[in-house]
Amino acid sequence: MDAIDPAATAWLLASTALVLLMTPGLAIFYGGMVRTTGVLNMIMMSFISIPLVTVAWLLVGYTIAFSDDSAGGLVGSLKHIGMLGINPDTARGPVPELLFATFQLGFAIVTAALVSGAIADRAKFAAWMVFVPLWTIAVYAVVAHWVWASGGWLFELGALDYAGGLVVEIVSGMSALALAMVLGPRIGFKKDAMRPHNLPFVLLGVGLLWFGWFGFNAGSALAASGMAAATFLNTLVASCLGMMGWLTVEQVRDGRPTTFGAASGVVAGLVAITPSCGTVNTLGAAVVGLAAGIVCSFAVGAKFRFGYDDSLDVVGVHFVGGVVGVLLIGLLATEVMTGGAQGLFYGGGFAQLGAGAGGTGSRRVRVHRVVCVGQGDRPVHGLPGQRRGRDDRCRLHAARRDRIRGGSARVSAVAPSYVARRPWRAGAATGEGRRRLNLPRT
Repeated sequence: MDAIDPAATAWLLASTALVLLMTPGLAIFYGGMVRTTGVLNMIMMSFISIPLVTVAWLLVGYTIAFSDDSAGGLVGSLKHIGMLGINPDTARGPVPELLFATFQLGFAIVTAALVSGAIADRAKFAAWMVFVPLWTIAVYAVVAHWVWASGGWLFELGALDYAGGLVVEIVSGMSALALAMVLGPRIGFKKDAMRPHNLPFVLLGVGLLWFGWFGFNAGSALAASGMAAATFLNTLVASCLGMMGWLTVEQVRDGRPTTFGAASGVVAGLVAITPSCGTVNTLGAAVVGLAAGIVCSFAVGAKFRFGYDDSLDVVGVHFVGGVVGVLLIGLLATEVMTGGAQGLFYGGGFAQLGAGAGGTGSRRVRVHRVVCVGQGDRPVHGLPGQRRGRDDRCRLHAARRDRIRGGSARVSAVAPSYVARRPWRAGAATGEGRRRLNLPRT
């Protein structure tokens, strides 16, 4: 049995607290980004993720993710279901396994909370409470096993993900995209200005995220060591360059930098360095952060071109930033940091680049399939009595989009009582807001 190192345990305790702080920070960050009518709902979607994911993770999620492989690299065994067989003296590497499980729990919590940003202003809170634990078990825990567990198929393939670019960032981004497509756009998407209502909240939230991210990345070393110091520095460098890259794009493209762009650039840099903080040197971290800030500043506009309503840019920042970070490992990884694998620019060939590209592609397929199947055969919103079969369970977003674009006559025909109670909704369905109709709230 491995011996528990007191120094490593102390560092991981501090890092775990930092990671758990990230979810309240994300709640404030998201709360400042939405309109005033959705602030409390947005904040609570992050806070409720804490108990929901905790229960799901300790009951089933941890054993699926980190127990011995039991299905050809796909899922772990159930030998630790309900944390059975794990005692205070049980070690995982140099730290107690109970502490390791808690550290990984913090990752799972913030990943689930990240997804909520794509469906702001249009998701029912009760439905979110059902979705979160199911998603944690069916998606997050399974992908964590693929990448981080010995025996996981991507682990065996050689994919490098030091602190969660594949597991946290890309998975949350693709899950957010799938949910946004299933739920459809908000009323007024592409027509009404949906600006952040409180930029000080945004900056406070990103500050807490930035602070917690050092535990997120440096804590993944599982030791108070030189590697922890290197990942800590890489995290700082990439986040700073991410902000500078985003602000530079705004200055050149729009004529002036913005406060919101500064916050978004920090997050883009942090996202991209998450998978690569333990594989690239300081210069590589600067390249990763700068590339993420520039690429993500353009990627957030893709939702208007392709018609998916990613409310708070989870796809444009977390998915795209995660992909940038993973792919740049294949170019910039150094033997000094990885202990073996090298990127293309350091003589390592295309092997690592291919492993990273394969990992990002596999998540797109898995996440979209799980989210669509998870919708079940429930009634289509706004079409009473109609149910979706197995062949068209993913067409909810299309039905809702058609209903919105169909105008007030279609809405009245579908749900006359709803329109009668709230007459401005009929106008909103055709892009005419309450203020244009000058109707009072009832």
